[in-house]
Amino acid sequence: MEKSRPAITLVLATRNPGKLAELRKLLADLPITLRAAAEFPGAPEVIEDAATLEGNAIRKARALQAFTGLPTLADDTGLEVEALGGAPGVHSARFAGPKATDADNRALLLQRLQGMKNRRARFRTVLAFAPDARTFYLFEGVCPGWIVEEARGCGGFGYDPLFVPEGHTQTFAEMSMEEKNRLSHRGQALRAFVSFLHQWLKEQSR
Repeated sequence: MEKSRPAITLVLATRNPGKLAELRKLLADLPITLRAAAEFPGAPEVIEDAATLEGNAIRKARALQAFTGLPTLADDTGLEVEALGGAPGVHSARFAGPKATDADNRALLLQRLQGMKNRRARFRTVLAFAPDARTFYLFEGVCPGWIVEEARGCGGFGYDPLFVPEGHTQTFAEMSMEEKNRLSHRGQALRAFVSFLHQWLKEQSR
Protein backbone atom coordinates (compact mmCIF):
# COMPACT_ATOMS: atom_id res chain seq x y z
CA MET A 1 0.00 0.00 0.00
CA GLU A 2 1.28 3.46 -0.87
CA LYS A 3 2.30 5.57 2.07
CA SER A 4 0.10 8.59 2.70
CA ARG A 5 1.55 11.81 1.45
CA PRO A 6 2.79 14.07 4.23
CA ALA A 7 1.27 17.48 4.78
CA ILE A 8 3.93 20.16 4.46
CA THR A 9 4.07 23.82 5.23
CA LEU A 10 4.59 25.94 2.13
CA VAL A 11 5.62 29.58 2.46
CA LEU A 12 4.19 31.98 -0.12
CA ALA A 13 6.86 34.62 -0.66
CA THR A 14 4.57 37.53 -1.39
CA ARG A 15 2.91 40.30 0.57
CA ASN A 16 0.56 41.26 -2.25
CA PRO A 17 -2.97 40.51 -0.96
CA GLY A 18 -4.34 39.94 -4.46
CA LYS A 19 -1.67 37.39 -5.27
CA LEU A 20 -2.11 35.68 -1.89
CA ALA A 21 -5.85 35.29 -2.45
CA GLU A 22 -5.30 33.76 -5.89
CA LEU A 23 -2.54 31.44 -4.67
CA ARG A 24 -4.57 30.24 -1.69
CA LYS A 25 -7.55 29.52 -3.95
CA LEU A 26 -5.51 27.59 -6.48
CA LEU A 27 -3.62 25.55 -3.88
CA ALA A 28 -6.57 24.89 -1.56
CA ASP A 29 -6.98 21.19 -2.47
CA LEU A 30 -3.40 20.15 -1.77
CA PRO A 31 -2.27 18.44 1.46
CA ILE A 32 -0.24 21.47 2.50
CA THR A 33 -0.42 24.27 5.02
CA LEU A 34 0.04 27.67 3.42
CA ARG A 35 1.76 30.54 5.22
CA ALA A 36 2.40 34.02 3.91
CA ALA A 37 5.71 35.87 4.24
CA ALA A 38 4.06 38.41 6.54
CA GLU A 39 3.42 35.67 9.11
CA PHE A 40 7.17 35.50 9.80
CA PRO A 41 8.32 38.55 11.81
CA GLY A 42 11.55 39.93 10.40
CA ALA A 43 11.21 38.13 7.08
CA PRO A 44 13.33 39.97 4.51
CA GLU A 45 11.80 42.36 1.98
CA VAL A 46 13.54 41.17 -1.17
CA ILE A 47 14.51 43.88 -3.64
CA GLU A 48 13.20 42.81 -7.04
CA ASP A 49 15.95 44.29 -9.18
CA ALA A 50 16.89 41.26 -11.27
CA ALA A 51 16.87 41.69 -15.03
CA THR A 52 14.30 38.91 -15.57
CA LEU A 53 11.13 37.53 -14.02
CA GLU A 54 12.99 34.27 -13.43
CA GLY A 55 15.73 36.09 -11.54
CA ASN A 56 13.31 37.88 -9.25
CA ALA A 57 11.29 34.74 -8.52
CA ILE A 58 14.40 32.72 -7.66
CA ARG A 59 15.78 35.52 -5.49
CA LYS A 60 12.55 35.77 -3.46
CA ALA A 61 12.13 32.02 -3.09
CA ARG A 62 15.69 31.49 -1.90
CA ALA A 63 15.63 34.42 0.53
CA LEU A 64 12.41 33.30 2.23
CA GLN A 65 13.49 29.65 2.26
CA ALA A 66 16.76 30.62 3.94
CA PHE A 67 14.91 32.72 6.53
CA THR A 68 12.12 30.25 7.36
CA GLY A 69 13.83 26.93 6.68
CA LEU A 70 10.61 25.84 4.94
CA PRO A 71 9.77 25.05 1.30
CA THR A 72 8.94 28.35 -0.39
CA LEU A 73 7.05 29.36 -3.50
CA ALA A 74 7.67 32.76 -5.09
CA ASP A 75 6.48 34.35 -8.28
CA ASP A 76 7.19 37.31 -10.47
CA THR A 77 4.74 38.47 -13.09
CA GLY A 78 5.08 40.95 -15.90
CA LEU A 79 2.73 42.55 -18.40
CA GLU A 80 4.48 42.66 -21.77
CA VAL A 81 2.94 45.14 -24.22
CA GLU A 82 3.90 44.66 -27.87
CA ALA A 83 3.76 48.34 -28.89
CA LEU A 84 6.02 49.26 -25.96
CA GLY A 85 8.71 46.75 -26.87
CA GLY A 86 7.67 44.37 -24.09
CA ALA A 87 7.42 47.02 -21.38
CA PRO A 88 6.59 47.27 -18.56
CA GLY A 89 7.71 43.62 -18.29
CA VAL A 90 9.91 42.95 -15.29
CA HIS A 91 9.19 46.51 -14.08
CA SER A 92 5.40 46.06 -14.10
CA ALA A 93 4.90 46.58 -10.36
CA ARG A 94 7.02 49.74 -10.41
CA PHE A 95 6.15 51.06 -13.88
CA ALA A 96 5.15 54.51 -12.60
CA GLY A 97 7.86 54.65 -9.92
CA PRO A 98 9.13 52.73 -6.86
CA LYS A 99 6.11 53.68 -4.73
CA ALA A 100 3.52 53.57 -7.51
CA THR A 101 0.03 52.27 -6.81
CA ASP A 102 -1.84 49.96 -9.16
CA ALA A 103 -3.86 52.96 -10.31
CA ASP A 104 -0.65 54.90 -11.04
CA ASN A 105 0.69 52.06 -13.16
CA ARG A 106 -2.55 51.70 -15.09
CA ALA A 107 -2.74 55.43 -15.76
CA LEU A 108 0.82 55.52 -17.13
CA LEU A 109 0.17 52.49 -19.34
CA LEU A 110 -2.94 54.10 -20.85
CA GLN A 111 -1.00 57.32 -21.36
CA ARG A 112 1.80 55.51 -23.20
CA LEU A 113 -0.70 53.68 -25.42
CA GLN A 114 -2.84 56.70 -26.22
CA GLY A 115 -3.60 56.82 -29.94
CA MET A 116 -1.94 53.46 -30.64
CA LYS A 117 -3.88 50.85 -32.63
CA ASN A 118 -1.67 47.92 -31.64
CA ARG A 119 -2.77 47.05 -28.12
CA ARG A 120 -1.57 43.43 -28.10
CA ALA A 121 -0.10 42.31 -24.80
CA ARG A 122 0.55 39.24 -22.72
CA PHE A 123 0.86 38.44 -19.05
CA ARG A 124 3.72 36.14 -18.08
CA THR A 125 4.28 34.52 -14.69
CA VAL A 126 7.33 32.62 -13.49
CA LEU A 127 7.10 30.58 -10.29
CA ALA A 128 10.16 29.47 -8.35
CA PHE A 129 9.83 26.64 -5.83
CA ALA A 130 12.71 26.29 -3.37
CA PRO A 131 12.21 23.15 -1.24
CA ASP A 132 15.60 23.56 0.42
CA ALA A 133 18.71 25.74 0.35
CA ARG A 134 20.28 23.97 -2.64
CA THR A 135 17.41 23.35 -5.07
CA PHE A 136 14.88 25.31 -7.06
CA TYR A 137 12.37 24.53 -9.78
CA LEU A 138 10.76 26.93 -12.28
CA PHE A 139 7.25 26.95 -13.78
CA GLU A 140 5.88 29.39 -16.37
CA GLY A 141 2.48 30.54 -17.59
CA VAL A 142 1.62 32.92 -20.43
CA CYS A 143 -1.73 34.54 -21.24
CA PRO A 144 -2.02 36.56 -24.48
CA GLY A 145 -4.61 39.30 -24.95
CA TRP A 146 -4.89 43.06 -25.38
CA ILE A 147 -5.19 46.32 -23.45
CA VAL A 148 -8.54 48.15 -23.45
CA GLU A 149 -8.78 51.94 -23.61
CA GLU A 150 -10.21 52.44 -20.13
CA ALA A 151 -10.37 50.41 -16.95
CA ARG A 152 -13.30 48.01 -16.60
CA GLY A 153 -14.35 45.93 -13.61
CA CYS A 154 -13.61 46.00 -9.91
CA GLY A 155 -12.11 42.54 -9.32
CA GLY A 156 -8.52 41.34 -9.44
CA PHE A 157 -5.59 43.67 -8.95
CA GLY A 158 -2.75 45.35 -10.83
CA TYR A 159 -3.43 45.65 -14.55
CA ASP A 160 -6.47 43.33 -14.47
CA PRO A 161 -9.00 46.11 -15.26
CA LEU A 162 -7.13 46.85 -18.51
CA PHE A 163 -6.41 43.34 -19.80
CA VAL A 164 -8.75 41.20 -21.91
CA PRO A 165 -7.48 37.65 -22.50
CA GLU A 166 -7.48 36.35 -26.06
CA GLY A 167 -10.82 34.88 -27.11
CA HIS A 168 -12.81 36.81 -24.49
CA THR A 169 -14.54 40.17 -24.17
CA GLN A 170 -14.30 40.78 -20.41
CA THR A 171 -11.25 42.11 -18.60
CA PHE A 172 -9.77 39.99 -15.85
CA ALA A 173 -11.29 42.46 -13.39
CA GLU A 174 -14.78 41.74 -14.75
CA MET A 175 -14.40 37.98 -14.29
CA SER A 176 -14.92 35.89 -11.18
CA MET A 177 -11.74 34.64 -9.54
CA GLU A 178 -12.60 31.11 -10.67
CA GLU A 179 -12.93 32.15 -14.32
CA LYS A 180 -9.78 34.25 -14.22
CA ASN A 181 -7.81 31.39 -12.65
CA ARG A 182 -8.86 29.03 -15.45
CA LEU A 183 -7.38 31.39 -18.03
CA SER A 184 -4.62 33.30 -16.35
CA HIS A 185 -0.86 33.14 -16.59
CA ARG A 186 -0.61 32.52 -12.85
CA GLY A 187 -3.21 29.77 -13.03
CA GLN A 188 -1.25 28.04 -15.80
CA ALA A 189 2.02 28.24 -13.88
CA LEU A 190 0.37 27.00 -10.69
CA ARG A 191 -1.25 24.04 -12.42
CA ALA A 192 2.19 23.02 -13.67
CA PHE A 193 3.53 23.45 -10.14
CA VAL A 194 0.66 21.45 -8.62
CA SER A 195 1.29 18.58 -11.03
CA PHE A 196 4.96 18.62 -10.03
CA LEU A 197 4.14 18.93 -6.32
CA HIS A 198 1.98 15.80 -6.28
CA GLN A 199 4.96 13.78 -7.47
CA TRP A 200 7.37 15.63 -5.17
CA LEU A 201 5.19 14.88 -2.14
CA LYS A 202 5.09 11.20 -3.04
CA GLU A 203 8.87 11.14 -3.23
CA GLN A 204 9.17 12.80 0.18
CA SER A 205 7.01 10.10 1.76
CA ARG A 206 9.20 7.22 0.59
